[in-house]
Amino acid sequence: MRALTYHGSHDVRVDTVPDPILQDPDDAILKITATAICGSDLHMYRGKIPAMKSGDVLGHEFMGEVVDVGPNVTNLQKGDRVVVPFVIACGTCFFCDMQAYSACETTNPDRGSIMNKKSLRSGAALFGFSHLYGGIPGGQAEYVRVPKANVGPIKVPSTLADEQVLFLSDILPTGYQAVVNTGVGKGGSLAIFGAGPVGQMAAASARMLGIEKIFMVDHHNFRLEFARETYGVIPINFDDVDAAEYIIEHTNSRGVDGVVDAVGFEAKGSTIETVLTNMKVEGSSGKALRQCIAACRRGGTISVPGVYAGFIHGFLFGDIFEKGLTVKAGQTHVQKFMPELLAAIEEGRLHPNAIISHRLKLEQAAEGYKMFDKKEDDCRKVVLTP
Repeated sequence: MRALTYHGSHDVRVDTVPDPILQDPDDAILKITATAICGSDLHMYRGKIPAMKSGDVLGHEFMGEVVDVGPNVTNLQKGDRVVVPFVIACGTCFFCDMQAYSACETTNPDRGSIMNKKSLRSGAALFGFSHLYGGIPGGQAEYVRVPKANVGPIKVPSTLADEQVLFLSDILPTGYQAVVNTGVGKGGSLAIFGAGPVGQMAAASARMLGIEKIFMVDHHNFRLEFARETYGVIPINFDDVDAAEYIIEHTNSRGVDGVVDAVGFEAKGSTIETVLTNMKVEGSSGKALRQCIAACRRGGTISVPGVYAGFIHGFLFGDIFEKGLTVKAGQTHVQKFMPELLAAIEEGRLHPNAIISHRLKLEQAAEGYKMFDKKEDDCRKVVLTP
């Protein structure tokens, strides 16, 4: 089959690779009908994620048709049209029983040995996302093996097009969980740092949940303008103003009720941070997180769907303590939210496909990565079809 493979920093190629086969009794094989390039994919594309190997198949946002199932698969059959969550969960372990699917302790048993840190041993495997997360081949391909096929893949009705439901695989539940984790309710105020795909889905979710005042912070005006037109956010370009100061000034000098950090460790930081991260002395820039802490009111909550790794420069824990803030972070429990979000799409309360700006064939995937990475042609989101 044809699949997008990793060969090093800024080097991805569509190659011919072996077709996937059933390996376990609860596996399924999917023929991909649509897949997407995620902001998280860019971390690997830029060489920022360790434990990548040449030839790894990328992609964790995908859907398609079931073409084969193992003997223990009971929830799916050949011909079913499904969206697959990027988190691979067993459904029966301690964490899955709590619907904390991204903390599944059985699907990624090797992470502790790779990291050499027992505290990081638990955590689900992810599709197409480095051997830290299981090294499972991803879905930017013609076919994909889906482990634990009884847990996660959700059937979608024929009345909905692929593009309407594709983002149930990652960015929609990720943005939704990020907003839910802030605890901000109807009539409240929220700031979203990062106007990429997850930030946009957070804005869509916040608007659906009735949050009244939504600030969005970025420095790409085409992203900010899209969010303003589509979700009614108050756009803030951090090249023009100090975002946290602007938010405080426009919230009765208190700050917002909750903040979403949809930027993560690649935020453009100070010169010192840039040097330290390039030298691998520290793993992450703390610039976005510091702004989030400053913009949040006392007693508020900071929700972090943005990826962080290792040490963070200038992590102001004293400010978190003094302001009485709550911080919630981590990968998304996708399986938990998929059914309710599918219902919201069916009812017309969510239109996640509005974010799509570019549609390419799988063979053009390398071009799509470059365009998305460089923010060329006002690229918001790329969907690929085999």
